[in-house]
Amino acid sequence: MTVIEELTDLVRTANDSSAAAVVTIGSRGRGSGFVVAPGKVLTNAHNLRDRTTQVSFADGRSVQATVTGSDLDGDLVVLDVDTADIAPLTWAAEAPTTGDVVVTVTAGRHRRRVTWGQVTATEAGFEGPRGRPITGALEHSAPCAPGSSGAPVLDREGHVVGINTHRLEYGFYLARSVDAALREVVDGMAGGRTFEPAHLGVAVAPPNVAARLRAAVGLTGRDGLLVREVADGSPAAQAGIAQGDLLVRAGGRELRTTDDLFAVLGGISTGDQVVLGVVRGVEELDVTVTF
Repeated sequence: MTVIEELTDLVRTANDSSAAAVVTIGSRGRGSGFVVAPGKVLTNAHNLRDRTTQVSFADGRSVQATVTGSDLDGDLVVLDVDTADIAPLTWAAEAPTTGDVVVTVTAGRHRRRVTWGQVTATEAGFEGPRGRPITGALEHSAPCAPGSSGAPVLDREGHVVGINTHRLEYGFYLARSVDAALREVVDGMAGGRTFEPAHLGVAVAPPNVAARLRAAVGLTGRDGLLVREVADGSPAAQAGIAQGDLLVRAGGRELRTTDDLFAVLGGISTGDQVVLGVVRGVEELDVTVTF
């Protein structure tokens, strides 16, 4: 068998084994998704407009689905929907490496496609829909038409190694890489859990903007995040954080970028306390925030 014949066989096998489990999300087919358990479909959160949406199957059925669990910062939701006797897709046991051949099966715009490409990078990252960094993504070169977000990325055995999430320039695509932590999140969402990381409750300006604004009022430059707005009733408001404060540390970590702050917040649970280093005008103080 030639290399081309092997590749053709690989793509056809992946399509035959998974196509029934890949679904169209939304009445206009704005995204894709796939069956992860009986009665459960996984897709990207940005494919939804509210907590209900239409899910269309390869057999022609269209069923209204509801959100059963979510991880909005991670851009993922699990939908509760009648999947009939469709076999769920299975997770890959190992993460792919650069150069591995992968297959995508998509159903965006109510048109099913199967394409192949290679993993072009691992440990990539991008910004989620609510501004938090998403790390550990894989980049691949399988061509993906509009509506491919939420579709599975499959390995040579037809197991899911990634979840299409974010289109890049020049035809590359980023997918959430499947690992033990992500599988745990998906299982939790399928069980009805909502993942909601800690939020400080502030809108901030990045360090370069903060430096310009401080200089404009005659204050010396400092690395940090300038507070531009504080949400009423938020942990920041309750701790006394105010507009114009410069956040320079959180939990002992220097804040040079917004990613530094998100990294600290990502490890916080309800009831935890974090000490923020704050510069207010020329005064430096520590503020304890309770989440």
